[in-house]
Amino acid sequence: MNKNVALEDLTFEKALEELEQIVRSLESGSAPLEESITTYERGVALKKHCEQKLQAAQLKIDQISVNSNGQIQTEEFKEEK
Repeated sequence: MNKNVALEDLTFEKALEELEQIVRSLESGSAPLEESITTYERGVALKKHCEQKLQAAQLKIDQISVNSNGQIQTEEFKEEK
């Protein structure tokens, strides 16, 4: 678990892996309270990051549609900034 890596630099898979490690760590109850709070806050941020990545993927999937002739068509995904 690398708390120094910026969320923006994490792929979905790496963020999820770190989040799973955090959950296991918190469930063990072995960390001091202050460390647990900091770890929990990182977990919340990772969860939000993963949700945003999933939403972006869903938007890309949503760009695929069926036209009036029943044919599948796609439109280029344009990410909003």
